[in-house]
Amino acid sequence: MPIAQLISPQALDARKDQPGLVILDCRFALEDPDYGQRSYAEGHIAGAHFADLERDLSGPVVKGVTGRHPLPEPAALVERLQAFGIGAGSDVVLYDDGPGAYAARAWWLLAWLGKRDGVFILDGGLKAWHAAGLPLSLDAPSTVRGSFSGQPDLRLLLSAAQLQQRLGQSGLTLLDARALPRFKGEVEPIDPVAGHIPGAQCAAFTDNLGSDGRFLPADRLKQRFAALLGDRSPGELVAYCGSGVTACHNLFALCLAGYPLAELYAGSWSEWINDPARGIATGE
Repeated sequence: MPIAQLISPQALDARKDQPGLVILDCRFALEDPDYGQRSYAEGHIAGAHFADLERDLSGPVVKGVTGRHPLPEPAALVERLQAFGIGAGSDVVLYDDGPGAYAARAWWLLAWLGKRDGVFILDGGLKAWHAAGLPLSLDAPSTVRGSFSGQPDLRLLLSAAQLQQRLGQSGLTLLDARALPRFKGEVEPIDPVAGHIPGAQCAAFTDNLGSDGRFLPADRLKQRFAALLGDRSPGELVAYCGSGVTACHNLFALCLAGYPLAELYAGSWSEWINDPARGIATGE
């Protein structure tokens, strides 16, 4: 079974009462941290639990040390996943407002802990669900604690120090998931320093999507990433972004395209800039 899987609104609607299915609502807004919880309370897909980016899918921020969304401590994350009802054999569907960035973060965390079968992202998210004319619910989900257990796969992660050692190596493909103006350092609406990690290429995560907000077909994603890789091995690809969230969207899209799950620099730009000894580049 492929590690990256999509599910359509119609297919989810047909399966939403399936025993063992767990649905996570991952809506979030950087500019309004309470947006997701508030939106969930106003209506969600029936049976969905709310998974908050900052409270559930991230660890504590240490100013001047971590990025804006450090990875959660594995035992705490396992506990939260169990509370959502996830077991080893559960099918899990993840969704957000549409682009899939926050759902992809949850997908990556599950893969990091070893859950790589039966995990789906709702293609097009809630926008596609609404477009299909499907209803939302105000009911609280039933809660039966799951038995999920997992261990973090350290092969999927790269630290700032490890990345720093690899900068300049000819085989490295370093993909930055932020939009081009942020990558070039022309604007920086979130972090105190603008620019990108030297040697990176801009691979805006939104370019994984078509005009309808759904993921591009696998062959088109393959063309996109093949052009970014050139003649370099996909085994040396590293993804990052502003805080380790939208990079997961690129990692999911790479897997949709048939590439292996690549490494994540989870601290990303917001961690990188904590140390003035780390290089910074601007422009293309």
